[in-house]
Amino acid sequence: AQENQEKVQRYGNVIRDENLRMKKQVDKILQMAVIEEGDYELKLSPVDVHELIEKATANIALQVEAKQGTVSCHLEALHFIVNAESVHIENILHNILDNANKYSPEKPLIAVCTSNVSNNLVVKIEDHGIGISEDELKKVFDKYYRVPTGNRHDVKGFGLGLSYVKLMMEAHGGEIQIESNLGTGTIVTLTFPLLNSVME
Repeated sequence: AQENQEKVQRYGNVIRDENLRMKKQVDKILQMAVIEEGDYELKLSPVDVHELIEKATANIALQVEAKQGTVSCHLEALHFIVNAESVHIENILHNILDNANKYSPEKPLIAVCTSNVSNNLVVKIEDHGIGISEDELKKVFDKYYRVPTGNRHDVKGFGLGLSYVKLMMEAHGGEIQIESNLGTGTIVTLTFPLLNSVME
């Protein structure tokens, strides 16, 4: 890799971004109790969600490519600025992309698509991984719950991801929906209200 400066720079940037993200993950865990009590005030500003998606997919791409998979973006929304706290939107995107990769044992195929529906930005993240059964799907937003992975022990985490994602989507006036079939994959849909209802 030392002979390929472009690759060295790419790895260095990802390492830097991941270190910053890990710090944010610790902050996130500390904030969750405060958020649940309703005492947390978001620091809102205009956020370019397409830019955050491109950054998040670039960071997860190294892990996906290591498993001989691909992650693709189809950013078709014409309006993609939302009123949000960017650190939480970054965390939301990373959590879902990380799950899509972790729960795709072989050659992950992950696609991120955006569109506008009414006055909303809709982000869909689809994978073709192991999927989630109907019974398990009812529990995925419970704090500390983790989807069973059979005899596999390489899927790490604390079970806080989707609980946090749901909490933060609602705090931003949005919502999250998950569709999944065991053995065929999962589609996560994030719906964000657009800044100043630009679609009107």
